[in-house]
Amino acid sequence: MKVLLLKDAKEEGGQDPYVRAAWPTQNLFFRLQELGLHGLEATLIPVLSFEFLSLPTFWEKLSRPEGYGGLIFTSPRAVEAVELSLEQDGKSEVWKKSLRETWNTKPVYVVGNATASLVKKLGLEAEGESSGNAEKLAEWICSREPPALPLLFPCGALKGEVLPQMLKDKGIPMESIIVYRKIPHPGIQVTLDSYYSKQGIPASIAFFSPSGLTYSLKHIRELSGSSIEQIKFAAIGPTTARALAAQGLPVSCTAESPTPQALAAGIRTALQPHSS
Repeated sequence: MKVLLLKDAKEEGGQDPYVRAAWPTQNLFFRLQELGLHGLEATLIPVLSFEFLSLPTFWEKLSRPEGYGGLIFTSPRAVEAVELSLEQDGKSEVWKKSLRETWNTKPVYVVGNATASLVKKLGLEAEGESSGNAEKLAEWICSREPPALPLLFPCGALKGEVLPQMLKDKGIPMESIIVYRKIPHPGIQVTLDSYYSKQGIPASIAFFSPSGLTYSLKHIRELSGSSIEQIKFAAIGPTTARALAAQGLPVSCTAESPTPQALAAGIRTALQPHSS
């Protein structure tokens, strides 16, 4: 059975971890054959691109770790904003010589293994990575000793309000800065048209963000027609699941954690005969 993965393009080239972990690659037009009992045939189509914003201002804040009680990263893109800030004018040396060490005396809170991995590449020690989503991370932060200084929270333009509100309710100071925004991938319509013409209606479609849903749903509905009722829709987490439900789409599975293994397990279960 065919599975369509609609997510952001893999950063830094190479193979996407969801493809690698769940559906070993054949290196053929992003098509992958799972070596499992269900024989899922997965295709990854990028639906999002990213534009980075306010990097000079962000760097100014990163240069003053003494003014903050720690860092919060809820997405890999926010960590990429740090990397991009370090690429200019010898800032990487400044980071390695002093700033990194100072930030490491403070907590660096993260959501998910992918974000934690990028944080560790910066030389920072991450905590809270097993929380899985922003709400659980907020609970983790609230369970710790409250900082006297604000936590610096680089985020996207469409950040959720759950984490900021929970911290505010607990009196935990936080300063957010928008460092990226999501934009539609330029090739999404052409790629979806090509997929449907060659592969037909997929058995399942997995969405990785509300933005990805927003940018692709119109095309999915047009291409699927009445057959959309046969498709099992999967979500990477509760926020995306709520976005699917808000569009009137039944959510057949929500990954227990934002990992390739959890998503693959959910989709396999949803596609079993008589599953709901």
